[in-house]
Amino acid sequence: MTTPLPDIDESWIDPILDAVVSDIQSSGYFDRVITHESKRSPGLGLSADVWFLTLDPVPEGSGLNKTSARLAWNVRLQSSMLMEPQDLIDPNLVRAAANLIRRWHDNFDFDLDPMVRNVDCLGAYGSPLRAQSGYVEYEQSRVFRIIDIEVPIIVNDVWPQIP
Repeated sequence: MTTPLPDIDESWIDPILDAVVSDIQSSGYFDRVITHESKRSPGLGLSADVWFLTLDPVPEGSGLNKTSARLAWNVRLQSSMLMEPQDLIDPNLVRAAANLIRRWHDNFDFDLDPMVRNVDCLGAYGSPLRAQSGYVEYEQSRVFRIIDIEVPIIVNDVWPQIP
């Protein structure tokens, strides 16, 4: 006979996502911030999409009877390749990405309880905070320059260890 697991509350995820989105919005770089991957072209200004990337246990960073987690979000910054002047497309995206990385590196204050330990900037528990450029093509051959930022957040003691 197996013992049923206790009703575990996963509501700790929502305030972290809300805080990531709020921080992106408060940077002042983006016309639009959404919490899913765009299916259609987002328009002509800079935009940011935020969605779930990975969730892993962090055994080396856990408490005595609870397991901590590494929760990573993908933040996709986008700019239309039709923006003018075209020479500013990459510099504007890189400035926005560098600003977000600096904000998360220097002071990732979620105003939450002590569950959020930090952003794993240097990759102690997996991939570090990092940005990678690329392109996405939407309907009608609309091409967007993108920068994907992986935002790994270490969250203390989220899962009880059941003996």
